[in-house]
Amino acid sequence: MCRSIKTLRPPVLPEEATEEEIRAAALQYVRKVSGFRAPAAHNQEVFERAVEVIAEATAELLAGLEVRGAARREAG
Repeated sequence: MCRSIKTLRPPVLPEEATEEEIRAAALQYVRKVSGFRAPAAHNQEVFERAVEVIAEATAELLAGLEVRGAARREAG
């Protein structure tokens, strides 16, 4: 597990995750999986595309999650 990737959903985050937070998590994931902090020039394109795809999938996941009891906590 990548310890530097933080949870991006309520109640851990009080508000919706920003694009920057989602991209940062995606970048950390790609770095961990690839083993590269910064890719060589010949791998830059595939590295950046992976970050984009993972950020999009993360945003879709967060948008679709239903956190039970969250509405009650906000209302109460």
